[in-house]
Amino acid sequence: MLNDPRSHGLWEKTAPEAPATSSLEGAVSADVVIVGGGYTGLSSALHLAEAGSKVVLLEGKEIGFGGAGRNVGLINAGMWVMPDDLPGVLGPVHGERLLDLLGSAPKLVMELIDRHGIACELERNGTLHCAVGPDGLKEIEQRAAQWSARGAPVRLLDAAETAKRIGSDAYAGSLLDLRAGTLQPLAYARGLAHAVVKAGVAIHISSPVVATERSGSRWRVKTENGEVSADWIIVATDAYSTGPFEQVRNEQVYLPYFNFATVPLGHNLRQSILPGREGVWDTKDILSSFRMDQAGRLVFGSVGALRNTGLAVHKGWAKRALKRLFPIIGDVEFECEWYGQIGMTDNALPRFHKFAPGVIGFSGYNGRGIAPGTVFGRTLAEHILGRLSEADLPLPLTAPTEPSFRALKEIWYEAGAQVAHFADARF
Repeated sequence: MLNDPRSHGLWEKTAPEAPATSSLEGAVSADVVIVGGGYTGLSSALHLAEAGSKVVLLEGKEIGFGGAGRNVGLINAGMWVMPDDLPGVLGPVHGERLLDLLGSAPKLVMELIDRHGIACELERNGTLHCAVGPDGLKEIEQRAAQWSARGAPVRLLDAAETAKRIGSDAYAGSLLDLRAGTLQPLAYARGLAHAVVKAGVAIHISSPVVATERSGSRWRVKTENGEVSADWIIVATDAYSTGPFEQVRNEQVYLPYFNFATVPLGHNLRQSILPGREGVWDTKDILSSFRMDQAGRLVFGSVGALRNTGLAVHKGWAKRALKRLFPIIGDVEFECEWYGQIGMTDNALPRFHKFAPGVIGFSGYNGRGIAPGTVFGRTLAEHILGRLSEADLPLPLTAPTEPSFRALKEIWYEAGAQVAHFADARF
Protein backbone atom coordinates (compact mmCIF):
# COMPACT_ATOMS: atom_id res chain seq x y z
CA MET A 1 0.00 0.00 0.00
CA LEU A 2 1.10 3.54 -0.74
CA ASN A 3 3.91 2.00 -2.83
CA ASP A 4 5.47 0.32 0.21
CA PRO A 5 5.82 -3.47 -0.30
CA ARG A 6 6.86 -3.89 3.35
CA SER A 7 3.63 -2.48 4.76
CA HIS A 8 1.25 -5.30 3.74
CA GLY A 9 3.40 -7.76 1.81
CA LEU A 10 1.73 -11.02 0.87
CA TRP A 11 -1.71 -9.88 1.93
CA GLU A 12 -1.77 -6.99 -0.53
CA LYS A 13 -0.36 -9.25 -3.25
CA THR A 14 -3.11 -11.88 -2.85
CA ALA A 15 -6.20 -10.01 -1.58
CA PRO A 16 -9.14 -9.24 -3.87
CA GLU A 17 -9.57 -5.57 -4.73
CA ALA A 18 -11.27 -3.20 -2.31
CA PRO A 19 -14.51 -1.56 -3.41
CA ALA A 20 -14.17 1.59 -5.50
CA THR A 21 -14.16 4.58 -3.15
CA SER A 22 -13.03 8.19 -3.18
CA SER A 23 -11.98 10.90 -0.76
CA LEU A 24 -14.60 13.07 0.89
CA GLU A 25 -15.47 16.25 -0.98
CA GLY A 26 -17.98 18.77 0.39
CA ALA A 27 -20.48 18.51 3.23
CA VAL A 28 -22.63 15.45 3.93
CA SER A 29 -24.96 14.37 6.71
CA ALA A 30 -25.37 11.05 8.50
CA ASP A 31 -26.65 9.46 11.67
CA VAL A 32 -23.19 8.09 12.50
CA VAL A 33 -19.73 8.93 11.22
CA ILE A 34 -17.09 6.26 11.72
CA VAL A 35 -13.40 7.15 11.78
CA GLY A 36 -11.25 4.21 10.73
CA GLY A 37 -11.53 1.52 8.05
CA GLY A 38 -10.34 -1.54 9.98
CA TYR A 39 -12.33 -4.39 11.49
CA THR A 40 -14.02 -2.33 14.22
CA GLY A 41 -15.06 0.48 11.93
CA LEU A 42 -16.27 -1.81 9.15
CA SER A 43 -18.18 -4.09 11.52
CA SER A 44 -19.83 -1.08 13.18
CA ALA A 45 -20.79 0.32 9.80
CA LEU A 46 -22.22 -2.97 8.59
CA HIS A 47 -24.35 -3.62 11.68
CA LEU A 48 -25.60 -0.03 11.82
CA ALA A 49 -26.48 0.10 8.13
CA GLU A 50 -28.28 -3.24 8.27
CA ALA A 51 -30.42 -1.76 11.07
CA GLY A 52 -31.34 1.23 8.93
CA SER A 53 -28.87 3.90 10.08
CA LYS A 54 -27.26 6.30 7.64
CA VAL A 55 -23.52 5.87 8.00
CA VAL A 56 -20.43 7.56 6.59
CA LEU A 57 -17.02 5.92 7.13
CA LEU A 58 -13.84 7.99 6.88
CA GLU A 59 -10.49 6.26 6.41
CA GLY A 60 -7.29 8.29 6.46
CA LYS A 61 -5.42 6.10 3.99
CA GLU A 62 -6.86 2.84 2.57
CA ILE A 63 -9.21 0.13 3.81
CA GLY A 64 -7.26 -2.17 6.13
CA PHE A 65 -4.20 0.09 6.17
CA GLY A 66 -3.50 -0.36 9.90
CA GLY A 67 -3.28 -3.58 11.84
CA ALA A 68 -6.23 -5.06 9.92
CA GLY A 69 -4.16 -5.49 6.77
CA ARG A 70 -0.82 -6.48 8.30
CA ASN A 71 -1.51 -9.08 11.00
CA VAL A 72 -0.77 -12.80 10.92
CA GLY A 73 -4.38 -13.81 10.29
CA LEU A 74 -5.18 -15.84 13.43
CA ILE A 75 -8.85 -15.69 14.46
CA ASN A 76 -8.28 -16.16 18.18
CA ALA A 77 -10.74 -16.32 21.06
CA GLY A 78 -10.06 -14.40 24.26
CA MET A 79 -7.06 -12.21 25.09
CA TRP A 80 -3.51 -12.75 26.37
CA VAL A 81 -4.67 -12.47 29.97
CA MET A 82 -5.53 -15.83 31.56
CA PRO A 83 -9.33 -16.39 31.66
CA ASP A 84 -9.46 -16.70 35.45
CA ASP A 85 -7.48 -13.46 35.83
CA LEU A 86 -9.91 -11.30 33.87
CA PRO A 87 -12.51 -10.89 36.63
CA GLY A 88 -9.72 -9.84 38.98
CA VAL A 89 -8.58 -7.11 36.57
CA LEU A 90 -11.96 -5.84 35.34
CA GLY A 91 -14.21 -6.92 38.20
CA PRO A 92 -16.55 -9.93 38.19
CA VAL A 93 -19.26 -8.35 36.03
CA HIS A 94 -17.16 -6.92 33.20
CA GLY A 95 -14.62 -9.74 33.43
CA GLU A 96 -17.19 -12.45 32.78
CA ARG A 97 -18.93 -10.38 30.10
CA LEU A 98 -15.68 -9.91 28.22
CA LEU A 99 -14.84 -13.61 28.46
CA ASP A 100 -18.26 -14.55 27.09
CA LEU A 101 -18.08 -12.00 24.29
CA LEU A 102 -14.55 -12.76 23.13
CA GLY A 103 -14.92 -16.50 23.59
CA SER A 104 -17.61 -16.50 20.90
CA ALA A 105 -16.09 -13.74 18.75
CA PRO A 106 -14.50 -16.10 16.15
CA LYS A 107 -17.98 -17.48 15.49
CA LEU A 108 -19.21 -14.01 14.49
CA VAL A 109 -16.26 -13.57 12.13
CA MET A 110 -17.02 -16.86 10.39
CA GLU A 111 -20.75 -16.11 10.24
CA LEU A 112 -20.10 -12.76 8.52
CA ILE A 113 -17.74 -14.41 6.05
CA ASP A 114 -20.37 -17.00 5.20
CA ARG A 115 -23.29 -14.57 5.07
CA HIS A 116 -21.55 -12.10 2.77
CA GLY A 117 -19.55 -14.56 0.70
CA ILE A 118 -16.20 -13.01 1.64
CA ALA A 119 -13.29 -14.66 -0.19
CA CYS A 120 -10.57 -14.53 2.47
CA GLU A 121 -9.06 -18.05 2.62
CA LEU A 122 -10.95 -18.96 5.80
CA GLU A 123 -9.72 -22.08 7.59
CA ARG A 124 -11.85 -23.42 10.46
CA ASN A 125 -9.47 -26.03 11.87
CA GLY A 126 -8.45 -24.13 15.00
CA THR A 127 -5.19 -22.75 16.31
CA LEU A 128 -2.33 -24.30 18.26
CA HIS A 129 -0.70 -22.44 21.15
CA CYS A 130 2.60 -24.28 21.44
CA ALA A 131 4.58 -24.82 24.63
CA VAL A 132 8.30 -24.10 24.61
CA GLY A 133 9.84 -26.07 27.49
CA PRO A 134 8.38 -26.90 30.94
CA ASP A 135 7.29 -23.32 31.68
CA GLY A 136 5.42 -23.10 28.40
CA LEU A 137 3.74 -26.42 29.07
CA LYS A 138 2.60 -25.20 32.48
CA GLU A 139 1.11 -22.08 30.88
CA ILE A 140 -0.96 -23.91 28.28
CA GLU A 141 -2.10 -26.46 30.89
CA GLN A 142 -3.50 -23.58 32.93
CA ARG A 143 -5.20 -22.06 29.89
CA ALA A 144 -6.68 -25.41 28.92
CA ALA A 145 -8.08 -26.01 32.42
CA GLN A 146 -9.55 -22.51 32.69
CA TRP A 147 -11.20 -22.49 29.26
CA SER A 148 -12.45 -26.08 29.69
CA ALA A 149 -14.11 -25.09 32.96
CA ARG A 150 -16.08 -22.54 30.94
CA GLY A 151 -17.15 -25.12 28.37
CA ALA A 152 -14.83 -24.01 25.57
CA PRO A 153 -13.89 -26.64 22.94
CA VAL A 154 -10.17 -26.73 23.73
CA ARG A 155 -7.85 -29.74 23.96
CA LEU A 156 -4.41 -30.17 25.46
CA LEU A 157 -2.17 -32.09 23.05
CA ASP A 158 1.00 -33.91 24.06
CA ALA A 159 4.35 -33.52 22.32
CA ALA A 160 3.71 -36.41 19.92
CA GLU A 161 0.31 -35.16 18.76
CA THR A 162 1.68 -31.63 18.47
CA ALA A 163 4.57 -32.84 16.32
CA LYS A 164 2.14 -34.73 14.08
CA ARG A 165 -0.01 -31.64 13.52
CA ILE A 166 2.87 -29.22 13.03
CA GLY A 167 5.58 -31.30 11.43
CA SER A 168 8.16 -30.41 14.07
CA ASP A 169 9.22 -31.88 17.41
CA ALA A 170 10.26 -28.49 18.83
CA TYR A 171 7.39 -28.21 21.30
CA ALA A 172 6.50 -29.88 24.60
CA GLY A 173 2.80 -29.80 23.78
CA SER A 174 0.09 -27.47 22.52
CA LEU A 175 -3.37 -26.13 23.23
CA LEU A 176 -5.78 -26.74 20.36
CA ASP A 177 -8.63 -24.20 20.29
CA LEU A 178 -11.37 -25.37 17.94
CA ARG A 179 -13.22 -22.04 18.16
CA ALA A 180 -10.40 -20.40 16.24
CA GLY A 181 -9.00 -20.48 12.71
CA THR A 182 -7.08 -18.45 10.14
CA LEU A 183 -7.87 -16.11 7.27
CA GLN A 184 -6.28 -13.68 4.86
CA PRO A 185 -6.62 -10.53 6.98
CA LEU A 186 -6.60 -7.84 4.30
CA ALA A 187 -9.00 -9.89 2.17
CA TYR A 188 -11.35 -10.08 5.16
CA ALA A 189 -11.20 -6.30 5.67
CA ARG A 190 -11.82 -5.63 1.99
CA GLY A 191 -14.64 -8.17 1.95
CA LEU A 192 -16.29 -6.42 4.87
CA ALA A 193 -15.90 -3.15 2.97
CA HIS A 194 -17.76 -4.60 -0.02
CA ALA A 195 -20.57 -5.73 2.29
CA VAL A 196 -20.63 -2.28 3.92
CA VAL A 197 -20.96 -0.50 0.58
CA LYS A 198 -23.70 -2.91 -0.49
CA ALA A 199 -25.56 -2.09 2.73
CA GLY A 200 -25.59 1.59 1.75
CA VAL A 201 -22.62 3.03 3.64
CA ALA A 202 -20.55 5.77 2.03
CA ILE A 203 -16.84 4.97 2.46
CA HIS A 204 -14.30 7.72 1.85
CA ILE A 205 -10.61 6.80 1.81
CA SER A 206 -7.69 9.26 1.81
CA SER A 207 -9.80 11.36 4.17
CA PRO A 208 -7.98 11.80 7.49
CA VAL A 209 -9.98 13.64 10.11
CA VAL A 210 -8.32 16.94 11.03
CA ALA A 211 -10.85 18.34 13.50
CA THR A 212 -14.18 17.76 15.24
CA GLU A 213 -16.50 20.30 16.78
CA ARG A 214 -19.88 20.31 18.44
CA SER A 215 -22.65 22.07 16.52
CA GLY A 216 -25.84 22.15 18.56
CA SER A 217 -26.84 18.54 19.22
CA ARG A 218 -24.67 17.17 16.41
CA TRP A 219 -21.01 16.79 15.55
CA ARG A 220 -19.08 18.21 12.62
CA VAL A 221 -16.20 15.96 11.59
CA LYS A 222 -13.81 17.74 9.25
CA THR A 223 -11.35 16.46 6.67
CA GLU A 224 -9.13 18.56 4.41
CA ASN A 225 -11.79 18.84 1.70
CA GLY A 226 -15.08 18.06 3.39
CA GLU A 227 -17.04 17.48 6.55
CA VAL A 228 -19.67 15.13 7.94
CA SER A 229 -22.48 16.20 10.27
CA ALA A 230 -23.69 13.38 12.52
CA ASP A 231 -25.26 12.56 15.87
CA TRP A 232 -22.56 10.02 16.76
CA ILE A 233 -18.85 9.54 16.14
CA ILE A 234 -17.27 6.10 16.41
CA VAL A 235 -13.50 6.25 16.90
CA ALA A 236 -12.10 3.06 15.32
CA THR A 237 -8.51 4.01 14.60
CA ASP A 238 -6.80 2.09 17.45
CA ALA A 239 -2.97 1.91 17.34
CA TYR A 240 -2.76 3.90 14.09
CA SER A 241 -4.68 6.91 15.48
CA THR A 242 -3.61 10.40 14.44
CA GLY A 243 -5.04 13.90 14.58
CA PRO A 244 -7.88 14.57 17.03
CA PHE A 245 -7.77 11.02 18.36
CA GLU A 246 -4.01 10.59 18.70
CA GLN A 247 -4.60 10.03 22.43
CA VAL A 248 -5.75 6.50 21.53
CA ARG A 249 -2.37 5.74 19.97
CA ASN A 250 -0.57 7.43 22.88
CA GLU A 251 -2.30 5.14 25.36
CA GLN A 252 -0.55 2.17 23.78
CA VAL A 253 3.05 1.05 23.55
CA TYR A 254 4.06 0.00 20.04
CA LEU A 255 5.34 -3.55 19.70
CA PRO A 256 6.66 -4.10 16.15
CA TYR A 257 5.85 -7.40 14.48
CA PHE A 258 7.09 -8.76 11.15
CA ASN A 259 6.16 -11.58 8.81
CA PHE A 260 7.99 -13.38 6.01
CA ALA A 261 6.21 -15.54 3.46
CA THR A 262 8.05 -18.35 1.69
CA VAL A 263 7.52 -19.25 -1.92
CA PRO A 264 4.77 -21.91 -2.24
CA LEU A 265 6.01 -25.18 -0.81
CA GLY A 266 5.94 -28.40 -2.79
CA HIS A 267 3.21 -31.00 -2.31
CA ASN A 268 5.24 -33.28 -0.05
CA LEU A 269 6.26 -30.45 2.27
CA ARG A 270 2.65 -29.26 2.51
CA GLN A 271 1.60 -32.74 3.54
CA SER A 272 4.19 -32.71 6.34
CA ILE A 273 4.09 -29.11 7.61
CA LEU A 274 0.75 -28.01 9.08
CA PRO A 275 -1.29 -30.53 7.07
CA GLY A 276 -4.41 -29.40 8.96
CA ARG A 277 -3.63 -25.71 8.28
CA GLU A 278 -3.97 -24.63 11.91
CA GLY A 279 -2.50 -21.30 12.91
CA VAL A 280 0.38 -21.49 15.39
CA TRP A 281 2.11 -19.29 17.94
CA ASP A 282 4.39 -20.17 20.85
CA THR A 283 4.77 -19.30 24.53
CA LYS A 284 8.10 -17.43 24.33
CA ASP A 285 8.21 -13.82 25.51
CA ILE A 286 9.59 -12.89 22.09
CA LEU A 287 7.09 -15.13 20.43
CA SER A 288 6.99 -16.45 16.91
CA SER A 289 4.00 -17.49 14.83
CA PHE A 290 3.40 -19.36 11.62
CA ARG A 291 0.60 -20.56 9.38
CA MET A 292 0.04 -21.67 5.79
CA ASP A 293 -1.79 -19.64 3.18
CA GLN A 294 -4.05 -21.18 0.55
CA ALA A 295 -1.28 -21.43 -2.03
CA GLY A 296 1.05 -23.27 0.34
CA ARG A 297 3.23 -20.37 1.41
CA LEU A 298 4.48 -20.65 4.98
CA VAL A 299 3.99 -17.31 6.76
CA PHE A 300 6.47 -16.97 9.62
CA GLY A 301 6.77 -14.01 11.97
CA SER A 302 8.01 -12.62 15.26
CA VAL A 303 8.61 -9.40 17.17
CA GLY A 304 10.68 -6.83 15.32
CA ALA A 305 10.67 -4.15 12.62
CA LEU A 306 12.00 -4.66 9.10
CA ARG A 307 13.84 -1.37 8.87
CA ASN A 308 17.44 -0.23 9.20
CA THR A 309 19.58 -3.08 10.61
CA GLY A 310 16.44 -4.96 11.63
CA LEU A 311 15.76 -6.15 8.09
CA ALA A 312 18.93 -8.21 7.76
CA VAL A 313 18.89 -9.40 11.38
CA HIS A 314 15.31 -10.63 11.37
CA LYS A 315 15.51 -12.16 7.91
CA GLY A 316 18.62 -14.12 8.84
CA TRP A 317 17.02 -15.29 12.07
CA ALA A 318 13.80 -16.33 10.28
CA LYS A 319 15.71 -18.50 7.81
CA ARG A 320 17.68 -20.21 10.58
CA ALA A 321 14.64 -20.66 12.82
CA LEU A 322 12.55 -22.20 10.04
CA LYS A 323 15.33 -24.60 9.16
CA ARG A 324 15.57 -25.72 12.80
CA LEU A 325 11.81 -26.08 13.15
CA PHE A 326 11.44 -27.95 9.87
CA PRO A 327 14.74 -29.57 8.83
CA ILE A 328 13.08 -31.03 5.75
CA ILE A 329 12.37 -27.56 4.41
CA GLY A 330 16.03 -26.83 3.67
CA ASP A 331 17.15 -23.32 2.71
CA VAL A 332 13.98 -21.31 2.22
CA GLU A 333 13.41 -18.34 -0.04
CA PHE A 334 11.03 -15.58 0.97
CA GLU A 335 8.58 -14.18 -1.51
CA CYS A 336 7.27 -11.32 0.66
CA GLU A 337 8.23 -9.43 3.81
CA TRP A 338 6.25 -6.89 5.82
CA TYR A 339 5.70 -5.50 9.31
CA GLY A 340 3.49 -3.27 11.41
CA GLN A 341 2.83 -2.14 14.95
CA ILE A 342 0.82 -3.88 17.66
CA GLY A 343 -0.65 -1.50 20.24
CA MET A 344 -0.13 -2.86 23.76
CA THR A 345 -2.02 -1.47 26.77
CA ASP A 346 -0.57 -1.55 30.27
CA ASN A 347 -2.74 -4.51 31.34
CA ALA A 348 -2.94 -6.26 27.94
CA LEU A 349 -6.71 -5.61 27.78
CA PRO A 350 -8.81 -3.42 25.49
CA ARG A 351 -10.45 -0.14 26.48
CA PHE A 352 -13.84 1.53 26.09
CA HIS A 353 -13.66 5.33 25.89
CA LYS A 354 -16.26 8.08 25.70
CA PHE A 355 -14.31 11.05 24.39
CA ALA A 356 -17.32 13.38 24.61
CA PRO A 357 -21.11 12.96 24.52
CA GLY A 358 -21.83 10.85 21.44
CA VAL A 359 -18.15 10.11 20.72
CA ILE A 360 -17.18 6.53 21.63
CA GLY A 361 -14.76 3.79 20.72
CA PHE A 362 -13.06 0.52 21.64
CA SER A 363 -9.30 0.19 21.28
CA GLY A 364 -6.23 -1.62 22.58
CA TYR A 365 -6.51 -5.07 21.04
CA ASN A 366 -2.96 -6.14 21.99
CA GLY A 367 -2.44 -8.22 18.87
CA ARG A 368 -5.91 -9.80 18.93
CA GLY A 369 -7.69 -7.59 16.42
CA ILE A 370 -9.64 -9.87 14.09
CA ALA A 371 -12.28 -11.38 16.35
CA PRO A 372 -12.36 -8.66 19.06
CA GLY A 373 -12.44 -5.88 16.47
CA THR A 374 -15.36 -7.51 14.68
CA VAL A 375 -17.41 -8.20 17.80
CA PHE A 376 -16.64 -4.82 19.39
CA GLY A 377 -17.81 -3.17 16.18
CA ARG A 378 -21.15 -4.93 16.52
CA THR A 379 -21.26 -3.92 20.21
CA LEU A 380 -20.81 -0.24 19.35
CA ALA A 381 -23.61 -0.49 16.81
CA GLU A 382 -25.92 -2.11 19.35
CA HIS A 383 -25.15 0.64 21.85
CA ILE A 384 -25.91 3.42 19.38
CA LEU A 385 -29.10 1.66 18.27
CA GLY A 386 -30.29 1.62 21.89
CA ARG A 387 -30.13 -2.16 22.21
CA LEU A 388 -27.29 -2.14 24.73
CA SER A 389 -26.92 0.42 27.50
CA GLU A 390 -23.57 1.75 28.62
CA ALA A 391 -24.00 -0.14 31.88
CA ASP A 392 -24.32 -3.40 29.90
CA LEU A 393 -21.16 -3.00 27.81
CA PRO A 394 -18.39 -5.61 28.14
CA LEU A 395 -15.82 -3.08 29.37
CA PRO A 396 -16.01 -0.31 31.96
CA LEU A 397 -15.73 3.29 30.84
CA THR A 398 -12.19 4.62 31.26
CA ALA A 399 -10.31 7.78 30.28
CA PRO A 400 -7.28 7.51 27.97
CA THR A 401 -4.02 7.68 29.92
CA GLU A 402 -0.49 7.61 28.55
CA PRO A 403 1.77 4.91 30.04
CA SER A 404 5.00 6.00 31.66
CA PHE A 405 8.18 5.82 29.56
CA ARG A 406 6.18 4.91 26.46
CA ALA A 407 8.77 6.13 23.94
CA LEU A 408 11.63 4.41 25.76
CA LYS A 409 9.70 1.14 25.92
CA GLU A 410 9.10 1.27 22.17
CA ILE A 411 12.79 1.78 21.47
CA TRP A 412 13.62 -1.07 23.84
CA TYR A 413 11.16 -3.50 22.23
CA GLU A 414 12.48 -2.86 18.73
CA ALA A 415 16.13 -2.97 19.76
CA GLY A 416 15.64 -5.92 22.13
CA ALA A 417 14.05 -8.02 19.41
CA GLN A 418 17.07 -7.36 17.19
CA VAL A 419 19.49 -8.36 19.93
CA ALA A 420 17.56 -11.58 20.66
CA HIS A 421 17.32 -12.57 17.02
CA PHE A 422 20.92 -11.65 16.30
CA ALA A 423 21.97 -13.89 19.18
CA ASP A 424 19.55 -16.49 17.85
CA ALA A 425 18.19 -17.11 21.35
CA ARG A 426 15.06 -18.89 20.26
CA PHE A 427 15.01 -22.71 20.44
